[in-house]
Amino acid sequence: MSAEPEHPSNRGNVESGPRKGSLDKDLEKLTHIEAAARSLNSGTAPPALAFLFLVLSGTLALFYTGIGTSNVLIVTAAVIGGYMALNIGANDVANNVGPAVGARAISLPSALLIAAVFETAGAMLAGGDVVSTISTGIIDPAKAPHGDAFIWAMMSALAASALWVNLATVLGAPVSTTHTVVGGVIGAGIAAVGFGLVNWPTMGAIAASWVVSPILGGMIAALILAFIELNLIYVPDKIKAARKWIPVLVAVMAGAFAYYLAIKGFQRIWKPDLLSVSVLSGTIFVLTWAVMKPVVRRQSEGLENRSQSLKRLFRIPLICAAALLSFAHGANDVANAIGPLAAILHATQFGDIDRTVEIPLWVMLIGAFGISLGLFLYGPRLIRMVGIRITKMNPMRAYCVALSAALTVIVASWLGLPVSSTHIAIGAVFGIGFFREAFTGRSSRRKALVRRSYPDEDYVSSAEQRRRKLVRRSHFLTIIAAWIVTVPATAFIAAILYLTIQLAL
Repeated sequence: MSAEPEHPSNRGNVESGPRKGSLDKDLEKLTHIEAAARSLNSGTAPPALAFLFLVLSGTLALFYTGIGTSNVLIVTAAVIGGYMALNIGANDVANNVGPAVGARAISLPSALLIAAVFETAGAMLAGGDVVSTISTGIIDPAKAPHGDAFIWAMMSALAASALWVNLATVLGAPVSTTHTVVGGVIGAGIAAVGFGLVNWPTMGAIAASWVVSPILGGMIAALILAFIELNLIYVPDKIKAARKWIPVLVAVMAGAFAYYLAIKGFQRIWKPDLLSVSVLSGTIFVLTWAVMKPVVRRQSEGLENRSQSLKRLFRIPLICAAALLSFAHGANDVANAIGPLAAILHATQFGDIDRTVEIPLWVMLIGAFGISLGLFLYGPRLIRMVGIRITKMNPMRAYCVALSAALTVIVASWLGLPVSSTHIAIGAVFGIGFFREAFTGRSSRRKALVRRSYPDEDYVSSAEQRRRKLVRRSHFLTIIAAWIVTVPATAFIAAILYLTIQLAL
């Protein structure tokens, strides 16, 4: 087996070599993905199907609650909750499958199918029996509005959240749907009661998560990529390194996801203590390593000593990671669509409000299937943004994003930090891109290996390599701006909606 690395022009993960042009040449022109995406979300079919789903949501609510003055509110809330679920699917789910699609580990239609199945399974099997009605402690229940005022406040919060996520999707900005709900509840609550309603220390902790989540996710993703670059890619014998390290990396991912799902995804059916979760994740790590070691050896037989071979070995673990992320997302974020709806249903039926309420099955169905349908109809736009347009992806980099998402949630839970899964994933994508910019021109091992292999080529100078931008700054600024204004913008929209409703009544 030859120990010489292939020419840089044949390797998707090397940014130097023969001179390259602008950033547009660095980012892949995945025309087949673009064509597939356009075929899925063009024409009048998506709006028609979305409208049909909203009608069915209202009909389902009417079937379970019956006809009555108060039940008209529930039907209206069910329609708005379905609209919110559609927007969550269109915006938030892209973080789970976008990197895998951008890395060409999986096609766009296959990614949509996998995400839809596992999002629905996560929502239905592991979604919480109860949801918070006061948005994770942001609102003081003793000061919250009661009676019709509470119902209209929740209705305004839900509608404002859905409108903002819809706008963000149109603009191509992945935003935290959890933060939109927080902003909607704050805005409607302030309009109904006043600023004393808000628990400002808790709000400060959530605001801090806007900074903590993407930075922590980006740093962890960059560290993982640095390890892969130095131990698998820029080494003389890639196949030998792959047989040693890929089983370990896959085992780390399996153990991390076991821990992640135990603490975040299975709260409905299992609430283990820390020791049980640690034993479970450690056992999964050992078993996965034992299984993957002969599997990787068998898969690597006959492969050339090229980076392209490494990409093939990462493909299946990356698909599994996308499925697990989708499952965990469905289990957790379905509450953003149905939490206010469940609160309205409880208040209408029992005439009071609780911090948490139970979720009827029909409400869960609206949230679960709405997210999946929104992903199918409108998800490709954000999938392209996350997987293709921010920075160039390959299977190794997409693996770093997926593993970073799980590890960051674990680290944040240890530290007691409130973090956003959306911000973590997008921060990891940015972290990968910015790390590549720094690594391309500064890695002595990388430059030595390439120059030793191809001493006669005209390579880009280190200074010019450092000037090359591997992250689109326009997308970076758009997304950061959307994150900053999400809570105040949603709060403002919710307050306007609530005041308008009160004037109309």
